[in-house]
Amino acid sequence: MVKYVYSFLEGNKDMKDLLGGKGANLAEMTSLGLPVPPGFTITTDACKEYLKRGEVPETLTTEVTQALRDVEREIGRRLGDPDKPLLVSVRSGAKFSMPGMMETVLNIGLNDESVQGLARMAGNDRFAWDSYRRLIQMFGKTVMDVDGDLFANALDQMKADRGTTQDTDLTADDLKELTETFKVIYRDATGEDFPQDPREQMDKATEAVFRSWNTERAAIYRRRERIPNNLGTAVNICTMVFGNMGEESGTGVAFTRDPSTGKSGVYGDFLMNAQGEDVVAGIRNTLALADLERINKPVYDELLGIMRTLETHYQDLCDIEYTIEEGKLWMLQTRVGKRTAAAAFRVATQLVDEKLITSDQAVERVTGEQLTQLMFPQFDTDSTKTLLTKGMAASPGAAVGGIAFNNEQAEAAKAQGRPCILVRRETNPDDLAGMVVAEGVLTARGGKTSHAAVVARGMGKTCVCGAEALEIDLEAGTLTVGGKVLKEGDTIAIDGSTGEVFDGDVPVSDSPVTTYLLKGLEAGLAACNGDEDMTELVTSVDRILTYCDKSAKLRVRANADNPTDAQRAVDFGASGIGLCRTEHMFLGARRPLVERAILSEAGSQERVEALAELGKLQRQDFKEMLQVLDGKPMTVRLIDPPLHEFLPDLTSLEVKVALQHERGEHNADDEKMLAAVRKLHEANPMLGLRGVRLGVWMPGLFAMQMHALVGAAAELKAAGGDPRPEIMVPLVGSNAELAIIRREAEEIIAEELEAAGVELDVPVGCMVELPRAAMIAESLAEEADFFSYGTNDLTQTTWGFSRDDCEGVFFPHYIEAGIFGVSPFESLDVHGVGRIVEEGVRRGRSAKPDMKMGVCGEHGGDPDSIHFFASVGIDYVSCSPFRVPVARLEVGRVEALAKLGELAQNGGSK
Repeated sequence: MVKYVYSFLEGNKDMKDLLGGKGANLAEMTSLGLPVPPGFTITTDACKEYLKRGEVPETLTTEVTQALRDVEREIGRRLGDPDKPLLVSVRSGAKFSMPGMMETVLNIGLNDESVQGLARMAGNDRFAWDSYRRLIQMFGKTVMDVDGDLFANALDQMKADRGTTQDTDLTADDLKELTETFKVIYRDATGEDFPQDPREQMDKATEAVFRSWNTERAAIYRRRERIPNNLGTAVNICTMVFGNMGEESGTGVAFTRDPSTGKSGVYGDFLMNAQGEDVVAGIRNTLALADLERINKPVYDELLGIMRTLETHYQDLCDIEYTIEEGKLWMLQTRVGKRTAAAAFRVATQLVDEKLITSDQAVERVTGEQLTQLMFPQFDTDSTKTLLTKGMAASPGAAVGGIAFNNEQAEAAKAQGRPCILVRRETNPDDLAGMVVAEGVLTARGGKTSHAAVVARGMGKTCVCGAEALEIDLEAGTLTVGGKVLKEGDTIAIDGSTGEVFDGDVPVSDSPVTTYLLKGLEAGLAACNGDEDMTELVTSVDRILTYCDKSAKLRVRANADNPTDAQRAVDFGASGIGLCRTEHMFLGARRPLVERAILSEAGSQERVEALAELGKLQRQDFKEMLQVLDGKPMTVRLIDPPLHEFLPDLTSLEVKVALQHERGEHNADDEKMLAAVRKLHEANPMLGLRGVRLGVWMPGLFAMQMHALVGAAAELKAAGGDPRPEIMVPLVGSNAELAIIRREAEEIIAEELEAAGVELDVPVGCMVELPRAAMIAESLAEEADFFSYGTNDLTQTTWGFSRDDCEGVFFPHYIEAGIFGVSPFESLDVHGVGRIVEEGVRRGRSAKPDMKMGVCGEHGGDPDSIHFFASVGIDYVSCSPFRVPVARLEVGRVEALAKLGELAQNGGSK
């Protein structure tokens, strides 16, 4: 029989698949002897069964009853008992942390009778009625979908009537009256009374948590974080401990290191006389963790000891939720803490220095996407700025955009291509859609552990929280600060590293990390201008990238078509150029020459002269690039697109000639051009006359390019340089095609080298971008010195997609429907296209075991795709210059993960 319920005494931190992250870690803390309130976890299997059948599994009710009895015996209180009531929380907990995306209900077990017993038991009427009104409010909003503003407005109205702005100023009688008001709101909204049966409350709350797995905000978060949709969530039912029992009680969130900057030393927020949701929701601005030492030093010292225990045990930055109940500390949650990109790099190297983890583990814990975030520009320190106010620096970065007060405004701005900043009093999980599309988030309330801060850090978004000077009027659509009134769409700038909020646009400059990547460590450190946090960050990035470069087997090249891009690629650490697209050299002022070559007759003197002139220009292009890449390989793809792309648009030309005819005019050049364009026009040019087909069909075109490349290389070689050109033939589908170009290439190479009097190895390879090419790779290997997988076209030809026609039309619907997790042009489809790549590698190496194989599609810069390419034996990936550092990090992670996996298989030792 399937077991659906586990006591906190039964599980451990390695059972996240079944118990979710929260349940597994509660069990782990229990096993460590830390003060965890008794409770139990309903497994993810139960959730998946519920979502599939629409009802709870048959045996779940019985298992929950037994687990509840065990907790009641341990505590000495009973759920719903009028004299000694047991209260519980019902909280979600998926395998992967999804902060604020799913549901929580506190104070389950209170009703009209047990609230009296709680008051007597605690000797505190105010606390009891405060807990009861919170239950009705949270249960109504979370379980029954009652508009939360109805409750919030009633609370605000009572505070206004009493002349206060603080919840804590309300008396027991006030809260009792408010509870009755909340009951009326609940009944009016749902058509039924608030349930008085505590077990009904618990069961309905459990089902609400199950259902919350499929809420829109949870689905959006999973898509963004690439979390599978089939995992389900566990439900944790835990004995309530109360931070709202008076001034000796409180609740807080703490991190073992600063999750924003990575600075070592404990960090967090707390509130006295409050419940946990008050801290996370940002409803009240919090106190810093350091203040707890002044308020209750014994609890502070105990908490710091527990934090050290947890960080040492988990060997990572830990995120902790705790409650103090009348001076007694209780641990309610721990997990490996979400952090910014800057914190990820700093914490990783700190833990290596502290000998808690190895260098391989440090590399495993950072990602290429985090490095990308560190390369984003920052505000120019020398520019003139108008400071509006300052809040808490919750998530670093520089963000500029128009004000958006809600999801709809933010999404509309995004659709129109306008950057925006989401501005809220405080955020809640319903604001996720706006946070996803905004450049940054600004809130008037909340601390660094509020919902806005935690989610923004996890998403790599700039965030400033708790800017108390902001007066936000959502109904009027205005933001007022220091007498200045701003409206929707007005531009502001926020600095998540300092907490500053500026009026208008602010210029940006390269981050010190980008300066380091382009110019070296010394220049990067100089760009830090003495900032200790930034200096440690740049040093951490350097340490990790240096380790990756030393350990990586997979090489990183770049896609570049001109000397500027080639130089940037080299500066970013590329080992060469994996794709030089020669057709980009035919644009602009050179286009008339291309037109002459196309329009003239085959073998005519005009075509010969046009190609010769193009050849001179290309030779100079290649020479300049080879000089930049001296000593590094440069793979040149012969012209790939169909020739009509270099000619005028057919429809426009037809209209032009037709109008000429209407006027009785005849332009021979235009009519000649129209005839040529019609001749070359294709219904589906992606699969037409292009690539190698063009080289075979139009003799002299490829020859011109190969003469230019080899001639330039031979000239540099004769001058003492070290050019390393490689010729790549595109869109090959048969061995016969490749053989024709190969023979031509060999003749040209021999001719050019003999003329220059030098020896030079010039490999000739082909792109594998058709499924047929992969299926006959052993045959192609007879003619090719190397393969490069063009995964952009391979994706198109495998799926039958035209990227230009599909990506902006139905792909968003496919992603929303779950057909794609992500566009297959963004991250490789490993199950389809990936299998074709793998088969091509296997077949090619069966003929030539040492054959060099690379990837030059955009997937070469995608972290997930890089790991797949390494697994099938690819030698190098090629990506855009800006993605080179990301790829360098990811190829290092490939080796680190392999070593750690091998270590785990050997039982932790080598």
